[in-house]
Amino acid sequence: MKKRLDILVTERGLAESREKAKTLIMAGQVYVDNQKADKPGDTFSEDAQVEVRGKGLQYVSRGGLKLEKAMKQFGLTLTDKICMDVGASTGGFTDCMLQNGACKVYSVDVGYGQLAWSLRTDPRVVNLERTNARYLTKEQIPEEIGFFSVDVSFISLTIILPAVRPLMAEHGQAVCLIKPQFEAGREKVGKKGVVRDQAVHREVIEKIRDFVLENGFSVLGLTYSPVKGPEGNIEYLIYLERSDEPILTPGVPDAKQVVEDSHKELDRPGKE
Repeated sequence: MKKRLDILVTERGLAESREKAKTLIMAGQVYVDNQKADKPGDTFSEDAQVEVRGKGLQYVSRGGLKLEKAMKQFGLTLTDKICMDVGASTGGFTDCMLQNGACKVYSVDVGYGQLAWSLRTDPRVVNLERTNARYLTKEQIPEEIGFFSVDVSFISLTIILPAVRPLMAEHGQAVCLIKPQFEAGREKVGKKGVVRDQAVHREVIEKIRDFVLENGFSVLGLTYSPVKGPEGNIEYLIYLERSDEPILTPGVPDAKQVVEDSHKELDRPGKE
């Protein structure tokens, strides 16, 4: 009998959860019968030899891989910055920020008890759980935020961004995850909440791009997330800067090209 690789890794105790198993696999650290296997959805015999090589997980969750890609592609520097992670969950983005020199991270999430223990006990982390980012105040975030990330579900960026902009430092920056399943109209979302239509993806990206430009943010970059959402949705990363005179920076790729590239890369068999 064959099983998905992420399930095999988890069942054999090589990772604490399927989420962490996927992170290991996509980082190229899992080998099956001495061959590197980097697709979580690939299936192998239950008798296969599965091992993890290297240092193990770099971040507490796959979220760290999303911000890592943005940092590399956009040339982001977080050294000594005060940051905020909106929709922190386990804390993958928070972890990535700290590993890249952030001096403090406000980790915000409506949930409770999700933030990884290693981050919960880190003196550089302010854990704001049971906190809705829509209603954040300067009493909760007394310092100006130099950089923030957004990775939220069941709510649009058009609601989150105007709420957090007043907390930003002048020329503060952000990387936000654009999730088509939560930005498109209900009639455009398919089974299990998955949006596969490339035209809808383009429409959503352009909607968010136009919104931020009209609401005090310049657009500095655009790319796709290196990992899909839990149900298989392709998601996108937009790089913003607070500005009183917002511009679409020359050289930012158009939505059509980014969507085509994302589907070409992430819709390959077994890729997640």
